[in-house]
Amino acid sequence: MLSTGNSAPQVCALNLLRTFRGEVPYARTKGIDRSLIDIPATKSWRVDADAEWVIDSYEPRVTLDEVRMAASADAGAAGDLSAVAMLTDRQGVASG
Repeated sequence: MLSTGNSAPQVCALNLLRTFRGEVPYARTKGIDRSLIDIPATKSWRVDADAEWVIDSYEPRVTLDEVRMAASADAGAAGDLSAVAMLTDRQGVASG
């Protein structure tokens, strides 16, 4: 968590996408479904759909335009994937 600037819509969206469903007391549906960890790359569309639902439900100031799954250069050895979310402010300013 940042010491300042936590109210920016991009920061709030990032925090939502870094949270797993069930982690937040009294808001157990907030966050990404934890069953999406370790899914095959052919089912990455499930991450897109879940991320879109989370952003639409909990962060009305932005629109999720796209989620891209990408492998790092050493992903073959480590198996690490990262997700890149492209957001647009409801006022029309793009961010990433």
